[in-house]
Amino acid sequence: MHPSQLQISDYTYELPDERIARYPLTERDLSKLLIYKEGAIESDVYRHLPQHLPATALLVFNNTKVIDARILFQKDTGSKIEIFCLEPAAGVELTQAMMSLEKVRWTCLVGGAGKWKQQFLEKELHTPKGNVLFRAEKINQQGGNFEIEFSWNNSWFTFAELLHFAGILPLPPYLQRQSEAADYDRYQTVYARYEGSVAAPTAGLHFTPKLLLKLQEKGIKHSFVTLHVGAGTFQPVKAATMQDHPMHREWIEVNAATIKELLEQLPKLVITVGTTSLRTIESLYWMGVKALLNSNATLEELEVQQWDAYDLPLQNASAKDALQALLGWLQQQNLEQIICHTQILIAPGYTVRIASAIITNFHQPNSTLLLLVAALIGDDWRKVYDYALKNDFRFLSYGDGSLLWTSESPSSLACNS
Repeated sequence: MHPSQLQISDYTYELPDERIARYPLTERDLSKLLIYKEGAIESDVYRHLPQHLPATALLVFNNTKVIDARILFQKDTGSKIEIFCLEPAAGVELTQAMMSLEKVRWTCLVGGAGKWKQQFLEKELHTPKGNVLFRAEKINQQGGNFEIEFSWNNSWFTFAELLHFAGILPLPPYLQRQSEAADYDRYQTVYARYEGSVAAPTAGLHFTPKLLLKLQEKGIKHSFVTLHVGAGTFQPVKAATMQDHPMHREWIEVNAATIKELLEQLPKLVITVGTTSLRTIESLYWMGVKALLNSNATLEELEVQQWDAYDLPLQNASAKDALQALLGWLQQQNLEQIICHTQILIAPGYTVRIASAIITNFHQPNSTLLLLVAALIGDDWRKVYDYALKNDFRFLSYGDGSLLWTSESPSSLACNS
């Protein structure tokens, strides 16, 4: 069956409200860890993760950093309008938008849009570098999203800097609470580096510097990719079948050196920390397939669309050939990194090309993230989630997690041309 025909009602379960972790544990690496392999399940804690991984493995982390994407403006009447920054307006690359001076346009959600009658919303920001008048102006509206132009009267500040003073950390809506001081530390991974996400890559929240050192001491290598998580990651699938659900697109940034590391690792194990890391490296495979099909493709043509993984020719291209083709394309373009969108949908019917396992939290019912888990371990996703519910695992962003080994190894695809 083509994944477009999947019925989302087949990928749901009952999640009691009390099982949603609204706060993290005091110690990150004491979160529980469910280990699934070849149908068997056991449990441990993240602190002991090195015991469950071979020394030859490569861990792939997403080093994105959550931005303070919620901006509150208060009108003279006292009413508040909230602007939630989703992504830069069309044609603006994310890093460029974050480094903008004086003005920048973003696609946003607006809470209380009906109360926004005047041309500008304004607020004065008091910072150690001086005061700044920060403005927001509606440019246009498309569907439920607005294009907002932000401007400020001090060219010493980048937009990224101003967000620290103007914005609020955006916690997931299902936590049903406002962000608190502790969240500014705990809702970031310890290796977060590049700002751009409106949600954390939560599988990485369990890692500590000490745990990373233990993994390194065992000989387990690590590599970093960047996928800036969008708000679409929280949107449940409301369509009856997947053909009517538009998969959200997100920015990825991957260096040529990282693609070489993945290539050199094959056919040994590649383990992704989080669904975002998995989507990123699997997107690299399909970009490589497109480069095999057309070595003169533009970067926009290489971007992975929702159904590419199921509809492109060369479905059996090896991971080795695809990654080599992508590196060749980068060299031809005199580029050292890939910066583009991906809209990849990983759902039952997908064959994993590079990853052998994933470390991930427990996801919402009726979500594309749950479809991804089902793609990796088949119908056993129900067995895994039933076990977690019956054994007091904590769910969602601040909850516990799992190490899931894929039902079929991609090693054969890695080796065979």
